[in-house]
Amino acid sequence: MSAQIVHLDHFLPDEAATKRFGEDFALALQKGDLVTLSGDLGAGKSSLARAIIRSIADDEWLEVPSPTFTLVQSYEALRLPIAHADLYRISSGEELDELGLSEFLLDGAVLAEWPEQGEGYLPEANFAVTLTHEGAGRRIHIEGPASAMARLRRSLAIRAFLEANGRAGATRRYLQGDASPRKYETIASAAGVEILMNAPQMPYDPPLRNGKSYRQIAHLAENILAFAAIDGLLARHGFRVPQMRAADLEAGFLVLENLGAEGIRDENGKPIAERYEAAGRFLAHLHDVQWPDHAPVPGHPDHVIADFDRDAMMIEVSLVGQWYAPRMMGRKLTDEEMQSYEAAWDEVIRALADVEKSLLLRDYHSPNLFWFPQASGKDRIGIIDFQDAMIGPAAYDVASLALDARVTIPRALEQAVIAAYCDERRKLDHAFDEALFYKAYAAMGAQRNAKLLGLFVRLDERDGKPDYLKHLPRIHDYLARVLVHPVMAPVAAWFRAMGLLQEGSAPDENA
Repeated sequence: MSAQIVHLDHFLPDEAATKRFGEDFALALQKGDLVTLSGDLGAGKSSLARAIIRSIADDEWLEVPSPTFTLVQSYEALRLPIAHADLYRISSGEELDELGLSEFLLDGAVLAEWPEQGEGYLPEANFAVTLTHEGAGRRIHIEGPASAMARLRRSLAIRAFLEANGRAGATRRYLQGDASPRKYETIASAAGVEILMNAPQMPYDPPLRNGKSYRQIAHLAENILAFAAIDGLLARHGFRVPQMRAADLEAGFLVLENLGAEGIRDENGKPIAERYEAAGRFLAHLHDVQWPDHAPVPGHPDHVIADFDRDAMMIEVSLVGQWYAPRMMGRKLTDEEMQSYEAAWDEVIRALADVEKSLLLRDYHSPNLFWFPQASGKDRIGIIDFQDAMIGPAAYDVASLALDARVTIPRALEQAVIAAYCDERRKLDHAFDEALFYKAYAAMGAQRNAKLLGLFVRLDERDGKPDYLKHLPRIHDYLARVLVHPVMAPVAAWFRAMGLLQEGSAPDENA
């Protein structure tokens, strides 16, 4: 059965509107998209293609020549490689095959003008665009499968949201996001350069146990309300988070303050010790607050801040058995092996009953931390990506920082971060129990890095995101570091028995 075809009509009154539509279109495109561009001479096919390509290149002055004579002009170095084709002079399907457009779609997108010349030889278009003159402007008609058109409609909805919130004519550009379905953009307008979070309701996740999905068991945010709630909660307690400047929480759109580009690593990606230590001290202040178990969201029910309970910890470390172990061992684990793994973690989790609990931000590491050198104390650190926050062992975020998944942290720096945190805790709270902290640090460091081993393999095998595999040697090293603590003995024994504990140090690419 063929996919449902959806239609969209839009009027573009001038070239500026065509340029803006090209930006909106560019942000809807993904690998494998074929965009066909039909219309009379001068209807605007090349103008729209040029706007799309320049937006993806983030270069409004990029030279985008017409491919009339070359037939195909490729832009392979872009974040989404683009092939821009003009098929007007194609006379046969054999000539079309020689252009290699089908092969290009494996890794990028194709914009094809005059597709009528290749009819019967081109793949089905994801977006079939027809441009016609209308007064001083042009009318654009687009049709395509519902799934593809939904991406374009959402991008156009973002444009409407911006216009309704004082940002008409804003320049939109793609911004690298995280491993979630959330997407981000930079928005440049009269209001300055801001960040747009595009966070629709998370897709359906099939239930795993007791009618709950992985996302629900692990207490992962299912919509944008969680971010808004935690952002407001942290701001009210004096922590530096992005100011929310415009919102449509029902649609999943937020315009956020841009915290800048200065993080806690240098221009070469190496950790800056002073900044990592300051980030450790920041956590001491975070853990000095008595946090509630809920946070208000204006116009909505309070957001419940879930406990990082046994089920949540276990569903995350189960990724080792589901994805990582089979990848490393070349076979699935037996039921007995899975049960012994779970029993080992149960023993560890029971041992955490007496450790300190606080708000844990869950992804407190370098990609989500910003540096403000003119500030002092905890205000030198700004934070993002805290929508999955929970109440759990306070040491979790210290382990997330000191064992940063995105950059190799030498053991000396790890110890310096821990020392800075403990020093600040003692200044703020003389009752701070360092021995309990170290126990929780080892357990949470192991739990997080075990999860990451499975998650990074899953991102490769299930989601087609192989780049995360480059982090595995580092995660092996981090896991080996924390498994030496006595509290982790049951889990360490299991990893050794399975031949999965790689105790050699990861290469120190920061040296």
